[in-house]
This record gives sequence, C-alpha cells and structure tokens, in this order.
Amino acid sequence: MKHVFPTYNRFPIDLVKGSGTIVTDTTGQTYLDFTSGIAVCNLGHCPENVTEAIQQQLANIWHTSNLYECALQDSVAELITTGEERLVFFCNSGTEANEAALKLARKYTGKEKIITFEQSFHGRTFGSMSATGQAKIHQGFGGLVPGFTYVPYNDSKAFREEIDENTAAVMLEIVQGEGGVIPANAAWLLEVQMLCKKMGVLLIVDEVQTGLGRTGTLYGFEQIGLDPDIFTLAKGLGNGLPIGAMVGKSYLSSAFGPGSHGSTFGGNKLALAAAKEILLTIKQAGFIEEVNAKSDYFRNLLGEHFELLNNVSDIRGEGFLIGIELETAAEPVVTQLREQGLLILTAGPNVLRILPPLTVSYAEIDRAVAILKSVLENQLIGSEEG
Repeated sequence: MKHVFPTYNRFPIDLVKGSGTIVTDTTGQTYLDFTSGIAVCNLGHCPENVTEAIQQQLANIWHTSNLYECALQDSVAELITTGEERLVFFCNSGTEANEAALKLARKYTGKEKIITFEQSFHGRTFGSMSATGQAKIHQGFGGLVPGFTYVPYNDSKAFREEIDENTAAVMLEIVQGEGGVIPANAAWLLEVQMLCKKMGVLLIVDEVQTGLGRTGTLYGFEQIGLDPDIFTLAKGLGNGLPIGAMVGKSYLSSAFGPGSHGSTFGGNKLALAAAKEILLTIKQAGFIEEVNAKSDYFRNLLGEHFELLNNVSDIRGEGFLIGIELETAAEPVVTQLREQGLLILTAGPNVLRILPPLTVSYAEIDRAVAILKSVLENQLIGSEEG
C-alpha cells in the first residue's frame, strides 16, 4: 500500500469477500475468520437480514443531520437501553463513545480526576488515549489530557487508596481485551461499584469489545450485577458499519443539553438500520443461550487439548472473547495459523486473542481447534528439537 499512512502492521492478504465465518482474499484463498474484524462482525460477514435492512434504507435516504428528528435513532436507542431510564448519544466509533463518556462525566460532576486501569485500552484520540493505561499508546504525542490516573487492575487496595472526593469517574473494562484478555474479578468489580456509589463517583463501563453478546450476555456488566452510570458501545453494534453509542442514566441529561456535544455522522441512518436489525437478532429468544453453549464447547475443547502443552501457560476470557497465553511470542503463531487458513489476533506480545462470530458453527469450532492444535504442537516439537 503506497498511498496510505503506515499506521498498521498489516497482514499480507487482502480480504475481498465474506459470508458468515468464511472470508476470501484476492487470490481466492479462503480462511476461517476468528477475528470478526476485532469483535465487530458478531453476526458473521454479510448476514442476510442485516444486508436487507441496509439495502432498504439505502434506497430511501442515507443521511439527514442531527438537526432533525429521527425516529430510527429513538427506536435503536430503546433497544439499547432495554426500557431502562437511560439515554443514548450516537457517534461513529468506540473512541468517540468513550470521549463522550469522559466529557459527560466531567461536565456533570464538575471534577476532572478520572481513574482508569493499567493495561486498559479506551481509544486513540487525546481523551481516550489519556484514559488508556498503556505507555506505548502515549509515546511521541507530547502532553496528555491532565486528570487521569492509572491503578492496577483487580487490585482493591490500590483502588481504595486512589479514589477520593476529587474523583469524577472510574472507567473500566469487564475484560481487558487489548491488554491481554484479562477478565475482571467479580468481587473486585462489585467493590469498585460500591465505593463509587459511596463517594458519589460515576462508574463508566467500556463495553466496546465486550458488549452485544460477545461475553455471554447482552452487556458484559450484566453478568456481575453492575449498574453503571455510563457505558459505551461500538464494534458489534454495526457489524461493520461505523457506529458507536454512549449510554447514560437519564439524570445525566442536565449536563448534555443542546450544544454540549455533537457528531455530524453520529446516528447515520444506514448504520442505524444495521444496528436495529443486529439488536433484534441478538435479543431473539435463545440466541444468547446458543452463544453460551457454543462458547462453553469451544473453551472446553481448548482446555482439553492445550492446557497440558508446555508452550501454553493460560487459557482465559469470557464467552467468545478468549485469550491463550503462550510461553513464546504470539505473532509467529498467528502467521502459521493464517497459512493454515485460520485468522486470529494477538493481545500483547504473547497472547493469542480469539474472537469468532457469535454465529460460528460447531463444525467451524472443531476445524479451528484442529488447526490450532496442529500449529501449537508443531511449534512445541520445533522448540524441543531446537
């Protein structure tokens, strides 16, 4: 690619067609896609019902502007909030959703201090980058937005020492995806929530990667019994169309009136048409139950085949957000898997991140495990011979 900034280390394939879990590159090679576009294509590639919804909207009107009423926005917002006393701000990405959450928290509380966590990832704009607890994301960009402080994840003592009367909000992920697929401890999350309520601090849950069925419930925080003041969505909300959402309790609306925030393309009708169909699908009776049955099956297979391998140190995650921690570098394994027809990702230097579509079949899971087993066993044999 000669005319694009080299901001990504791109894999040397160009995917041009997709259906369900299968994608095809320009050479005609097919792959099992267990990346889902980084947890985006939760219903697989080009699901028929979502395609039809987009095509119907495409034939009517694409874009109007947020200066006008939009019944479709209200309809999708109602599906997102599930009838609770919450309101939605639509944008175009997870980064934008997190920016909106940070702005709302500071404006409502009148405070600046925001606690996030080491190894977190919340985006790459200045606000969301400043919220991200990874030095490598900050490097080279000069001074960050002031007011952010990072404490160790799952560490009650460190958190209790940091939260105070000057804190506006706490922002966290239920599973740190980019940070290595690290699940939060449920008791720790409940303690964080309790202290936030006690101190009058807003709790923000970043559900950009964990939401919309990915971790086994509509939203990851539901498994723990959390009741966040604000949560954010993107990725799976559009199944590939750019859309994000910041969802806040209704009482916060006093700080987000006309002129306080905006987005030209936020709540675009094409993206909303997709989001509505996606939410209706995920909310169908039995859908999440089937996701959980398949993810349990997958993780049981992984445990059965890999837990005793010397080059595998841990298998963790929730639902279909799975991490396999290796004793060696992950990137060469990802390359070998791709050459065998399986696409997965990394999450840090030595963690394989696996994100199949929620609609993956049992046969596709079996095939993926067979490829993983072959590559990891061959790697182990190679290292022992070396």
